[in-house]
Amino acid sequence: MKEYTYSEKKDTRSGFGAGLHELGKNNPEVVALCADLTGSLKMDAFKKDFPERFFQVGIAEANMMGLAAGMTIGGKIPFTGTFANFSTGRVYDQIRQSIAYSGKNVKICASHAGLTLGEDGATHQILEDIGMMKMLPHMTVINPCDFNQTKAATMAIAEYEGPVYLRFGRPSVPNFTPANQKFEIGKAVMLNEGTDVTIIATGHLVWKAILAGKMLEEKGISAEIINIHTIKPLDNEAVLASVRKTKCVVTAEEHNRFGGLGDSVAQVLATNFPAPQEYVATNDTFGESGTPEELMEKYGLTEGNIVAAAERAISRKQ
Repeated sequence: MKEYTYSEKKDTRSGFGAGLHELGKNNPEVVALCADLTGSLKMDAFKKDFPERFFQVGIAEANMMGLAAGMTIGGKIPFTGTFANFSTGRVYDQIRQSIAYSGKNVKICASHAGLTLGEDGATHQILEDIGMMKMLPHMTVINPCDFNQTKAATMAIAEYEGPVYLRFGRPSVPNFTPANQKFEIGKAVMLNEGTDVTIIATGHLVWKAILAGKMLEEKGISAEIINIHTIKPLDNEAVLASVRKTKCVVTAEEHNRFGGLGDSVAQVLATNFPAPQEYVATNDTFGESGTPEELMEKYGLTEGNIVAAAERAISRKQ
């Protein structure tokens, strides 16, 4: 098992803020819009240094999406910022009609996704946003795993022409990917090669997949671990190459099992190489109030759950 270490834990939303600030310095076409959550989205530095390119729209998320779509017509590259729930569920019609339908170059940047929002509870913990966004034609969906990868993703999507949904979170998580990494949209990252089971993880579950790989190694099980930061377009070649070798797979995500990464992987396998698959995800449920750790434990999104899922997948192929 390849060794991964980290010197600090950092929140992925701060990676977005750092990436946005870098873009402000290097790309004069980048503008930022926020729906009254500048501090929560870590957009303060951009606002301070580029006030003429920062637009505080208030608690008017639908209006924000319309403004962003309009700005693209003049050649601007708008980055919208609010919680994932408000970035998708509250404004789905505006995104569908004004952004996705016409392929507008808007970057929808969504923080506080999933259960790890914590104490704010079910009304804010959106667990269906990946499914909502990936079903929209023209939409690219990205869910990075740590601070460095989120910063790199934020900068990369400015160079990509077309609508993007960038999903990140609130809690501090291990920052283990390279600071100088090249982020390639649609390209999976191989974290550990293995032979017995494939573990495909995204977002906050990537580090837990690494921990699960170590636990499986202690049991004599060789796990291949893949970080899928881009859910759409999915790296089908990476998925198929791995599962053809291991003959079974676990998908791990902080999202509903319906409509998320697991469904995308299942579709690829069903049409190309059917194989046993186990899901580590929430199971058709809303969340509740609690600490991120309590909620991840209750809803089965821990490294222990990934280990158990891997053992089930292996037993099914036998």
